[in-house]
Order: sequence, then C-alpha cells, then structure tokens
Amino acid sequence: MNFELALASGIITLALVFYTAGVFAERRAGALKPRHLVLFYLGLACDTFGTSVMTNLAAASGANPVHAVTGAFALVLMLVHAGWATVTLARGSESARAQFHRLSIAVWLFWLVPYACGVLMGIPALAFGAPEALACSIALSVGIGGVLCLRANFGTRALAHR
Repeated sequence: MNFELALASGIITLALVFYTAGVFAERRAGALKPRHLVLFYLGLACDTFGTSVMTNLAAASGANPVHAVTGAFALVLMLVHAGWATVTLARGSESARAQFHRLSIAVWLFWLVPYACGVLMGIPALAFGAPEALACSIALSVGIGGVLCLRANFGTRALAHR
C-alpha cells in the first residue's frame, strides 16, 4: 500500500469515527447539541481531505467511477447535514433539535455505503469489483438501518409497556 492510499484510508476512517460518534451521541442525548456539531464538522473535514487524496489516486489508476460517485454524493450529504445542523442549533426549536437524529441516521447510513465499498474493494483476498462491493455495502447499510429502525420502534414500545 502506498503512502497516499494509507493516508487517505486512515483519514477517511477518522471521518467514520468522528461522524459515527456525533450521530450516535446525538441519538443517545435525545437532542442536537453543539458538541455533536463539532463531531459532524470534524468528520466532514476528514472525509473531504481523504476523498480529495482518493480522487487523485483514482484518477491516476483509472478506477471504477461507481465508488467515486457514491463517495462524492455522500460528501455532499454530509455538508448539507452539517449545515442543517448548524441552522437547527442556531434557530431550531426544541422539537426540531429532538427530531434531528432521524436525518443524522439517514445521512450516516448513506455515507456508510461508499466507506464500506472502498474497504471491500481494498481487501485483496475478497477480489471484489465495484459492483460486488457496492451491492454488499448497500446490503450492509440497509441491514444496519433495519436493525436501528426495529430497535427504535420495538425498544420504545417495550419500554412503554413496562
């Protein structure tokens, strides 16, 4: 693995750590708070830097554009998400702050697709091409989303019946 690829992979993994921490801390807290916004922006900054390095590497190697397109779209979603979080914190009602986690989870799940796709394509033993990696990544994201949705719906109802 060359230095640029290792650097980009590490920085994008930091984006995963920051973004995941922000999304799930917000969810656990029950409302959007300034510390969550800091984590969103740290994730966005890491993802932007890592993606720019990966874009240069992909252009030089003639890589499949599917991963690049989903990654770029995820980056735009992260930017919109962080911007909306800023507006919600500045002007949002308590109700808007309490409901913001739904958008956060949706954006995080979409962001997970290009991240997992890149990981799967980068594991030589799997020998996944872009279509296989993308399909597995989508399945992973949908599966995690389904578990989170079931947990939120049935966990809340189970607690209400106690």
